[in-house]
Amino acid sequence: MKVTRRDLLASAGLVGAGLISPAVPALSLASPRANLAPSAAKLDPKLKAIVAGGHPGDPEYGCGGTIARLTSLGHEVVLLYLNDGAWPPTPTATRIAEAAKACAILKARPLYTNQQNGHAIVDNDHYEAFAKLIEAEKPDLVLTQWPIDNHRDHRAITNLTYDAWNHSKRSFALYYYEVSDGEDTLQFSPTHYIDITAAEPAKRAACYAHSSQTPDRYYQLQDSVAAFRGAESGFHRAEAFVLQQRSPTDPLQLLMGGG
Repeated sequence: MKVTRRDLLASAGLVGAGLISPAVPALSLASPRANLAPSAAKLDPKLKAIVAGGHPGDPEYGCGGTIARLTSLGHEVVLLYLNDGAWPPTPTATRIAEAAKACAILKARPLYTNQQNGHAIVDNDHYEAFAKLIEAEKPDLVLTQWPIDNHRDHRAITNLTYDAWNHSKRSFALYYYEVSDGEDTLQFSPTHYIDITAAEPAKRAACYAHSSQTPDRYYQLQDSVAAFRGAESGFHRAEAFVLQQRSPTDPLQLLMGGG
């Protein structure tokens, strides 16, 4: 019998039921499963992560819990937005202020590529400019949106990020995250799960910082994804990722072991 997302959520009551595929290990940053003592919660050396998204709000909704986990461990996180999200009647100043508030909640730094919402450009000049931006930041890992996505801006940031990864001779680990699975992201099959149960309040606050973007609707959508991924991996809430093959390291896995 085929088990659907709805079946899992209903049977779990939105709580993880320990349904873990043996082929896909569940990952939790500094979780009890990693046998880390409280003194080992802050890992050394510190890592730098970039979380790229098409618009302000995409990184927060897709992996805000993971961002909060990383920054709570002392790692540096940059939220890189393809554009500022301005769209009539919401002006640029409003969206930038909301993003600044969300980043402050997550203890992350906002950064923009200064493209225009709904008019993404992916060409040689933009590939080169984006690669230089990534190179200047010198990340250890980059999380970006899944390439099979209904929104052009989401697909654009993914193409630019993947090209920058290739341009860097694969010098950092590359991961993909999902947003509103089924509405935006399609055909997403995770390799990694991060327990965000304790970080969910910070994620929620960061998403609600984007108050002009009807967060009551969109947070419910994304939280249902987190509940489903939690049911898959045995957590109350989880965020899922896909590691790009040929990445030089797997920092999310290394964080599990305190490396």
